[in-house]
Amino acid sequence: MKIWKKLALATAALAMVGTLSACSSNKSASTSSNKNQITLWVDTEQVPYYKTIAKDFEKSHKGIKVRVTQSPNGSANAKTDVGKDPSKAADVFEVPNDQLGQMAEAGYINPLSPTDTKNIKNNYIETAYKGVEWKNKVYAYPYAQQAQTIYYNKSKLSENDVKDWDTLTSKGVVATDFTNAYVMWPVFFSAGTKLFGTNGEDLKGSTFKSQEGVNALTWFAEQKKNKNVMQTSNALNQLKKGKAAAILDGPWNAANIKKILGKNFAVAKYPTITVGGKKVQMEAFLGIEGFAINSHTANAKASAQLAAYITNKKAQLIVHKNAGQIPVLKSAINSSDVKSDSVAEAVIEMAKPGNSVLMPKMAQMATFWDGSAPLISGAYDGKIKPSQYKAQLNKLAKKIEKK
Repeated sequence: MKIWKKLALATAALAMVGTLSACSSNKSASTSSNKNQITLWVDTEQVPYYKTIAKDFEKSHKGIKVRVTQSPNGSANAKTDVGKDPSKAADVFEVPNDQLGQMAEAGYINPLSPTDTKNIKNNYIETAYKGVEWKNKVYAYPYAQQAQTIYYNKSKLSENDVKDWDTLTSKGVVATDFTNAYVMWPVFFSAGTKLFGTNGEDLKGSTFKSQEGVNALTWFAEQKKNKNVMQTSNALNQLKKGKAAAILDGPWNAANIKKILGKNFAVAKYPTITVGGKKVQMEAFLGIEGFAINSHTANAKASAQLAAYITNKKAQLIVHKNAGQIPVLKSAINSSDVKSDSVAEAVIEMAKPGNSVLMPKMAQMATFWDGSAPLISGAYDGKIKPSQYKAQLNKLAKKIEKK
């Protein structure tokens, strides 16, 4: 469900499920001799409503029993949890799209059947299909699209105020996290650079070791001097305290933000920013959340049936209702519940080309996440000087180009 919280909440997810995983990890395997039972891994807070969805599945698939349990360390760590011992991992598990390439290359997951692939290509939005595709094959059943938006207190900021970063930060405080590459790296896209090429699958296709990349780092450094830009690892708390009038966050936190702001809740796509002397759209990462099938499962057919079922229209709308996740099935997106949801409207707008970039699925993304965060935070807090920008960009590019 949330990476994309990815770096921001991975540590929290580990803490949340650490105790539970100690007693459940040995029981999570369903690649066992029991042909009638399959196991589904989801994030801890998702367990209740996926149990409901699983019960509906069992009614229409007689003889198949589904055990729903929490992922040992959260879906953001799917490749690590499955990689420890695929034979003991769940038959079906939740995974963010940036991990699919590495998992496919490692043999942890298999491509979907031609029938299911065709269904996803024809009935799901194009970005969802592209998000779960790796080397012309589809490896997961998508169920949600995730892109950050700006949430704000409309008693302090107007709809026009939040359309441009300069105006926004002249009127109120924006809280965000410059130590989180998931949140901040897309400024590089706004500056005109690419990460692993146009399609996100080109090992040598990154272009950030350039003047455009330097411009992005310069923008980060400028924000340190902006008194109305607050660095925090917990923007939600700053909003709650009233110290921030706006935050950059994803649909996974929409329900919490609504509780905090009440009647003053408002959401919009990202503002424009000025990078390298040009006014450009501030971009975000677009993530596709899906369910993959363990290649070691002894119940491949039943697992495929379950994965398809828990990503159908009814299931996507249940997840939207319970967790605010934005559907990717065209018929679900066109439902009245989604169309009347202001958060969904903003996320769908951010998902459009020019507003966001689909997260690459390269195996090197793990190296990218590790190396990009200190680069951004270093430029922001001044530990990396302007004279070092080009060298540091070259260093990161070299790291992520290794096979």
